[in-house]
Amino acid sequence: MLVHALVREDGTVDADELYTVANTLGMSDQQVRLCVKRLVSEGRFTHEGRGRKAKLHATMDTRRALAPNADFLRHAFRQDAGLAPWDGVWHLAAFAVPESARTARDALRETLVHLGGAPLQGGLYVCANTWEPYVEEAAHRLGAHDAFTLLTTTDLRRGETQEPAELARSLWPLQEIADRYHRLGRIARSRLDRLTGPAELSSSALLTIAIELAAELTRAMEPDPLLPPQLLPRPWPGARAREVVARCWAALRERDRDEARPTLFRLHADITRETTDRATR
Repeated sequence: MLVHALVREDGTVDADELYTVANTLGMSDQQVRLCVKRLVSEGRFTHEGRGRKAKLHATMDTRRALAPNADFLRHAFRQDAGLAPWDGVWHLAAFAVPESARTARDALRETLVHLGGAPLQGGLYVCANTWEPYVEEAAHRLGAHDAFTLLTTTDLRRGETQEPAELARSLWPLQEIADRYHRLGRIARSRLDRLTGPAELSSSALLTIAIELAAELTRAMEPDPLLPPQLLPRPWPGARAREVVARCWAALRERDRDEARPTLFRLHADITRETTDRATR
């Protein structure tokens, strides 16, 4: 998460910045070196130079992998602002991959859950959002596109449960997801107090806060299927936590206007600003 968060617009990560922020977060240089070594060996980054003067270069696959996360974050804020109402359509994906392709089958299951899907029964998953482009990309990448069936319905029933909000409660671990957002809200409020307080904050301190917020937001949102507000308990802590995080990003932007900052540093602030502008038009 730390390395990904420090990727700049040109796909590079400055090693000196990486070590400085990692040390501030309580990580040792050895931990950073091992992490970098693993990322390079996995083909996610290439490495140029030595020590703190080095640069990491994200591969195209890594940069593409980070892009959908921005899409999901943008969608979450649009939902919070009332700009993405649910149309009542459930999106389903079914697949039948043989035992001989177990690795691809397991990867498909993990991908569908990551994209917000929940299993209805063996090989059949449901999502409340339009996920077809992401599902098809994953199926092509894993060589399983011919084994996929995609469909939509407005008439979904599981056993005797048909009411959409009840279905959502039975299919997704909403309490666990809510608990993660409560944690995010607490951490974000403490960082907001620092950012809006009178004390001076160094450039590395500001970057560290940005990384902490990104890490906690990722922790909260990774298991979140981003269900439409109509399917969630009210009030939903996800919307409240993201609102505090958005205020943190705005404060970070006011404190540090360095245009060379990592992509994530500006991207999060830009997403919330875009949503706010649309909601007030």
